[in-house]
Amino acid sequence: RVQPVESGGGSVQDGGSLRLSCVPSGLTQAYTYMAWFRQSPGKEREGVAGFYTGSGGIKIQYADSVKDRFTISRDGDDNTMSLQMTGLKPEDTAMYYCATGWKYRTTWADNWSSPDEFSYWGRGTQVTVSS
Repeated sequence: RVQPVESGGGSVQDGGSLRLSCVPSGLTQAYTYMAWFRQSPGKEREGVAGFYTGSGGIKIQYADSVKDRFTISRDGDDNTMSLQMTGLKPEDTAMYYCATGWKYRTTWADNWSSPDEFSYWGRGTQVTVSS
């Protein structure tokens, strides 16, 4: 069974930086689709950044709210996926989740940020940004 494991969360001041990592434990082949989501109390889980690698090369998507501040990347050959977060704001405060296991029910380009399209989820890592 694939079990993503997140790390790197913490508490920072407004404008600070954090780097989150995700290792999809149990994945026996290179992943094709992975994504970072976040959820704060009382709000729906939202896609933050999505990563695809396949015959068409690497494709990356970001939510408008984090463009130019967050960077998703795949590190090395061990399937580790990172999310470098800079210019953090109090509204970025949330539990951050790593997801993989695309269900292939729809197109990634249009639905990368839909939580329903991913099968495997980590338990999350908390990010808190104070003003």
